[in-house]
Amino acid sequence: MLHRAAVDYGDKHIRVNTILPGVVNTPMVQALVSDPQFAGLIEKIRAGHPLERIGAPEEIAAAVVWLLSDKASFVTGNELVVDGGFLAT
Repeated sequence: MLHRAAVDYGDKHIRVNTILPGVVNTPMVQALVSDPQFAGLIEKIRAGHPLERIGAPEEIAAAVVWLLSDKASFVTGNELVVDGGFLAT
């Protein structure tokens, strides 16, 4: 679907990309990891990332800003993984 949209709208100068975020330190994640049922979960999540931490909302936002900028003007039909290397493992 992503690639098809990139092809279909390219002649209209519309770029189509997606961002695939990893675990991000949001209020929802904080609520989850503060539940006693999930004690130690945040440490396990961190350990599963090569960068040994979870992401910040600002890091995902920076990827969005980059894709919207002229610096990414030749980027279309791509999935940008912003997950601290989790999928690389």
